Amino acid sequence: MQHRTTIHVANQEDLVAAKLGIIKPEEVRQLTIKDALVDTGATRLSLPQSIVDSLGLTPTDTTLVHTTNGVVTRTLYSPVQFTVLGRKGIIEVSSVPDNVPVLVGHMVMELVDLNVSVTDGLIHNPAHGGERTEYQL
Repeated sequence: MQHRTTIHVANQEDLVAAKLGIIKPEEVRQLTIKDALVDTGATRLSLPQSIVDSLGLTPTDTTLVHTTNGVVTRTLYSPVQFTVLGRKGIIEVSSVPDNVPVLVGHMVMELVDLNVSVTDGLIHNPAHGGERTEYQL
């Protein structure tokens, strides 16, 4: 069963530059994706390369990724601030080919305390009464 969600992403470096007055707030590169796939098999927030490019993200590293087609190398990019179900977080993203949808992986869900319900899709963690809770070690 596939679940989809809306996620807003903004270039974190642009947000900092706007806060410092280096660029105007309207110059922050950002967009809203209305049909992102909630993928519990994915680790990170994965964005198609065309979205990575439009957000002006910069490469930071590479990583090996296990896919249904085998192990492949993916590029990691500078972080974005994301908002999903009213909760914000910051995460480094990985790129995927343009024919792959935006993938909301488990790290995104863990960062903002969300769960996947078989019947309701992406939801606030019911174990925490709808409140955002973070674990610290």
